[in-house]
Amino acid sequence: MDKKLSENTISGIHGTARMIFKRALEQDLIFVDPSVFAYLPKDKKTVEEIENEKIEEKYFEKNELKQFLDAAYQLNFEYYVMFYLLAWTGLRAGELAALKWSDIDFKECTIKVTKTYYNPSNSTKKYTLLPPKTKGSIRKIDVESEVLQALNKFRIQQNEIKMQMKHEWHDHNFVYARIKGPYWGYPHFIKTIENRFNAVLKKSGIQKKLTPHSLRHTHTSLLAEAGVDLQRIMDRLGHTEDQTTTKIYLHITKDRKKEASQKFGELMKSL
Repeated sequence: MDKKLSENTISGIHGTARMIFKRALEQDLIFVDPSVFAYLPKDKKTVEEIENEKIEEKYFEKNELKQFLDAAYQLNFEYYVMFYLLAWTGLRAGELAALKWSDIDFKECTIKVTKTYYNPSNSTKKYTLLPPKTKGSIRKIDVESEVLQALNKFRIQQNEIKMQMKHEWHDHNFVYARIKGPYWGYPHFIKTIENRFNAVLKKSGIQKKLTPHSLRHTHTSLLAEAGVDLQRIMDRLGHTEDQTTTKIYLHITKDRKKEASQKFGELMKSL
C-alpha cells in the first residue's frame, strides 16, 4: 500500500540529501551534485478549486482568537505565551523555535528575526539554526508591550528552572527551551508546536482545520482589518509575495473598498 508523504517530510528528505551531496563534493567523493536540479513537487490546484477555496477557514476570526488564547491560558501558560506571540507577530513556527532572548529588545519593543530552526533527523541535540530563505525574511518587528510583559513573566519562570538545572541546562538562550528533562534548555521540535496547537484547539471547541501557520494568517487578517496596507503587511511577515496573504488581505478589505466606491459615487452625485 502506497503511503503519501507529507510536504514537511519530503522537504526534510530533500534538504538532508542536498547537505549530503554538498559535503561529498567538498571531499571530492563525487564530481557532480545529482540534486542540483531537484525541486520539491507541488500539487497544482485547478481554477475551480482556487475559486471554491474557503479563505475564512485559513485563520481565526477575532472572537475565535480570543477563545483560542483563553483556552491556551487555562491549559498551560507556556502554550499561551507561545501562541500569543505567534498571533501578534506573524512569526513562522521555525522562526519561533529558533528565537533567542537576545533577539528581543524589551526597551525598544522589537523582535529581530534572523534565523530558523532546522532538524530533519528529529534528533533533539542535532538541530541546526539556518538563515532565512530570503533576505526579506530577515526583519525587525515592532511588538506590543502586553506581549513583552507576558514574555518577561515567562522568562522569570524559565530562569527559576534554569537555576535549578544549571549544570544540565543547554544554555543557548532559547526563548522556548525545554523546561523538562532530560534535554533541559534545548529548543522544541516544530512538531511539538503543532501538537500543542492541536491540544489548545481541541480544548477551545473551535471547529476549524487550522495549524500554527494559521496564526500567521490570522495576523494578516487583523492587520488588514486595522487598515494596514498590503506592502507593510508583507514587510512585517518577511516575504515579498504570497498568494494566501494577498487573498486574505483582499477578502478582509473588500467591504472597505465597497465603502470607498459608495462615498465616491455620493460625491459625484452632489456635483
